[in-house]
Amino acid sequence: MTGRTPRLSRLGRLGRAVPEGRGSRPAEARGGKPRRRGAQPKVVALGGGMGLSASLAALRRITGALTAVVTVADDGGSSGRLRDELGVLPPGDLRKALAALCGDDDWGQTWARVIQHRFQSKGDLHEHAVGNLLIVALWEQLGDHVMALDLVGKLLGAHGRVLPMSAVPLELQALVKGHDLDRPEDVDTVRGQATVALTPGEVQSVHLVPADPPAVPEAVDAVLDADWVVLGPGSWFSSVIPHLLVPDLLDALTETKARRVLSLNLAPQPGETEGFSPQRHLEVLGRHAPKLALDVVLADEAAVPDRDSLTEAAKRFGAAVELAPVARTDGTPRHDPELLAAAYDRIFRMHGRIGPWR
Repeated sequence: MTGRTPRLSRLGRLGRAVPEGRGSRPAEARGGKPRRRGAQPKVVALGGGMGLSASLAALRRITGALTAVVTVADDGGSSGRLRDELGVLPPGDLRKALAALCGDDDWGQTWARVIQHRFQSKGDLHEHAVGNLLIVALWEQLGDHVMALDLVGKLLGAHGRVLPMSAVPLELQALVKGHDLDRPEDVDTVRGQATVALTPGEVQSVHLVPADPPAVPEAVDAVLDADWVVLGPGSWFSSVIPHLLVPDLLDALTETKARRVLSLNLAPQPGETEGFSPQRHLEVLGRHAPKLALDVVLADEAAVPDRDSLTEAAKRFGAAVELAPVARTDGTPRHDPELLAAAYDRIFRMHGRIGPWR
């Protein structure tokens, strides 16, 4: 099963000119297409799980030119069972992204509930999500990951496009110090996204198997054609960093003329990033992708106890720090889609090329 175009090897073989520098000039001054006043920004959001869903629910409120690039290393729950039984990409994070792109009207919200619905039974269907089964059925019918996801998006009336980051199922592996509580100084290899996300101990680094996975060509094209790329929020080691471990996708993120926003989590994740400060999230990101540059680091103002340290960490990426209230007011560490949308919109206007888009 493939996308519509052959596997990419490296960006240099695509016949694209590599930009000489990013700079801060308008798109037309840097060889890009001039944008008419009022045009919507092209935005690509990378991640997985609930973090990406939060970002998409916000971004769809401010642009219709939205593409989600989703990790495909999930091996737990319904996704893991379908992956093991059928050898397919894990559909769960793709399903969540499609649900997040559904509109707020009756059609969108009905379909969002339907594809998120999980069967409850004593049989094999127990805990399978309807959307997972629909996506896998279309993959088998069409033999094309991208075409099938586009078709599901059309059915849902999704406000954007959803793409997998790779066309092959990936295994996430992590080096974890103290994974065995009886050997707190030892470093062990932990296998599987579901296990990594909940591991005790300290995650030192993560890598993918296979180590050089093919990127989906449409995902690479979307990043290269974007005005803005948004990375995060989400599970840092299991949803955010994996995108930087796909060589062609990392090349695209490095070479794109788009501006890049890193959206930080509202709180450390138990197990995976227990005890991490906001700046430490940046430090581990830099270790996995030392050549990656950023333009803006977005964080909730209440989640940053030491702004100076975060500012210094962001400077190493060439980025400015933007603090904004983006959390829900119920006390849970979840993003409010309206507040997050307002933060993204302000960043796009303040740091962007042309505005307003709306």
